[in-house]
Amino acid sequence: MLVLGIETSCDETAASVVEDGRWVRSDVVSSQIKIHAEYGGVVPEVASRQHVATIVPVLRRAADEAAIQLADLDGIAVTAGPGLVGALLVGVETAKALGYALGKPVIGVNHLAGHLAAVFLADRLPDAATPSPPPPIPPDPHLALLVSGGHTALIRVDGPGATTLLGATRDDAAGEAFDKVGKMLGLGYPGGVAIDRLAATGNPNAFTLPRALPRRDDLDFSFSGLKTAVSVMLQGRAPPEGQELADFAASFQAAVVGVLCRKSRRAIALQGIPHLVVCGGVAANRGLRTGLAAAAAEDGFQLYIPPPKRCTDNAAMIAAAGTRLLARGDRAGLDLSVDPGLPL
Repeated sequence: MLVLGIETSCDETAASVVEDGRWVRSDVVSSQIKIHAEYGGVVPEVASRQHVATIVPVLRRAADEAAIQLADLDGIAVTAGPGLVGALLVGVETAKALGYALGKPVIGVNHLAGHLAAVFLADRLPDAATPSPPPPIPPDPHLALLVSGGHTALIRVDGPGATTLLGATRDDAAGEAFDKVGKMLGLGYPGGVAIDRLAATGNPNAFTLPRALPRRDDLDFSFSGLKTAVSVMLQGRAPPEGQELADFAASFQAAVVGVLCRKSRRAIALQGIPHLVVCGGVAANRGLRTGLAAAAAEDGFQLYIPPPKRCTDNAAMIAAAGTRLLARGDRAGLDLSVDPGLPL
């Protein structure tokens, strides 16, 4: 089954052709980072207009790289939410128009479900690395730590559409905290990438920063207090530079990663499921990958993390999630709409 995925939930215009929900035939992403960098963050109206300008070239390139004609597709999967309403509308209306013109079924996909499906993807290329074994598939469950700019949650996954939210952030998402602290440090946008790079040469014990909800046994997260602590610490002083900046970045990253690792280990112990998938943009963070790998070695659970290019927003993950829905007979009509707050 060949499925075209379309992703326009925020500031990436993406299209991908995926075979049988696993093999990536093409994966095209047009990033808007440089456009939004001058504003210090994503401007919704600017993002929507950029999607309109780039969606058709991105779709054409995805078909060309997959060596197919659009008529060869078996279906189209598109992100219907959550995300920025204007950005989502560009992708959904494009998918409906294509589906109608080609006579192909269309399915709306939850962006978060796409992230959960990313770990099952592998490249269909002659020189591609041998893919890692995927996590258990239904009826065997696995756990997922979803960490991105808009979401931080621990989820039990029993199958497509069969998920249970175990814990979530009470305020800021981990990725949002990274980017806002990066802005405080003068690192520009996106700040999380710069913090990860600096942290590699810093001392994570140089600055004492709080860990939220340290003695609670629940699986919720909170990062607003950490963000506020950084703001207070930086007030009335010159921004850190050189090695001090690297140490500050490493200390902040260690505070975030420590909480994510501790809550993940707690979820595994409570659920008795020794399989953890990590997904979302923050899953590309090297500190988090290292911390969870050490926890997995110590506790004996299996860790599954997609390659960095599958952690950030992409259309291959939408196609993978959509393939499962199409295979079980789900279809969307021309009344398919968007939901910027769509729950998982």
